[in-house]
Amino acid sequence: MKIDFADSERGTLGIEWELALVNHASGELAPAAPAILKAVELIEGEEHPHITAELLTNTVEIVTGVHHTVADGVADLARSIDLVREVADPMGVELMCAGTHPFSQWFTQEVTDKARYATLIDRTQWWGRQMMIWGVHVHVGIEDRDKIMPIMNGLLNYIPHFQALSASSPYWSGESTGYASSRAMLFQQLPTAGLPPQFAGWADYESMVDDMLRVGVVDHYNELRWDIRPSARWGTIEVRICDGLATQREIGAIVALTQCLVEELSTRLDRGEDIATMPQWFVRENKWRAARYGMDAIIIQNAAGDERLVGDDLRELLTRLEAIAARLGCLAELGDVHLILDRGASYQRQLSVAEANGGSLKAVVASLVRELRDGLD
Repeated sequence: MKIDFADSERGTLGIEWELALVNHASGELAPAAPAILKAVELIEGEEHPHITAELLTNTVEIVTGVHHTVADGVADLARSIDLVREVADPMGVELMCAGTHPFSQWFTQEVTDKARYATLIDRTQWWGRQMMIWGVHVHVGIEDRDKIMPIMNGLLNYIPHFQALSASSPYWSGESTGYASSRAMLFQQLPTAGLPPQFAGWADYESMVDDMLRVGVVDHYNELRWDIRPSARWGTIEVRICDGLATQREIGAIVALTQCLVEELSTRLDRGEDIATMPQWFVRENKWRAARYGMDAIIIQNAAGDERLVGDDLRELLTRLEAIAARLGCLAELGDVHLILDRGASYQRQLSVAEANGGSLKAVVASLVRELRDGLD
């Protein structure tokens, strides 16, 4: 099957931010998305182009346009969130973002009335109904289709870095899971989610998609919901590994890290250099370690099996990327990765709030709501 890859300007950005809707008084998830989406329609019967539905009616997704800088992308998100708040605040509905809700139950949530969601639930059943999860997706424009697979393979080395920084789902249905990111473990249960294969080139990807279509695994290649995937329609690489992020500054940090890593790998290809990869089993182990231990994960760094604490590796990586960040205009946002390292990832902050409040998960939700509204100092 031939898959056309759209023309895209190198390094351009798009961001998707899934937000949970919660009741102001109880902290429980609220099925308010249909009413909110109706209120923000630009044309009768058409969704707002930047505020859209998701699988569950307790979620709205904020989607940016195409931007050249991280700052412009985050500002785009902020404008859409302001529109949502104009509607949600009078309804007594708050916005929150984490990989999972600390205590709401999955089986009480309503599925959005759309054919593609009905098909997903019909196919995936119990696991699909449990997808009460939120994430952040980052698109980066790639100017040459032949670069896609080498860059994707190279980005797999940084799965644990993104996972640990964004980990925000230590609770599930009222229980402490012992994982920094229970979302990562939940989402990969879907048959087309999880880590992507390592392809030698675009033709190998097309061949695999052809096989999957022929045997009925998917009806369209966009149903491959990998942690990192090509987005042929937009001409981008889409990084989908991250748990939901609670604040705009954390969004900016993750987007800057993504943009800089893609640019570094792209520049290496321009120079004719090979992109280092690791065996698939190392990549899988790294994902699990980061999901389980978060910032305390000791990750595998290379094919030789060298290991290091993920936070130490991140600090060295940030120094290496500074010149690229300065060139791309995202040095301040890349520097905010240090904010996460210093203040703690969201899962760490949630656990601290619960401990300080006698184990109250309602207090955790209140803290997440406050962080999204007011940010991190």
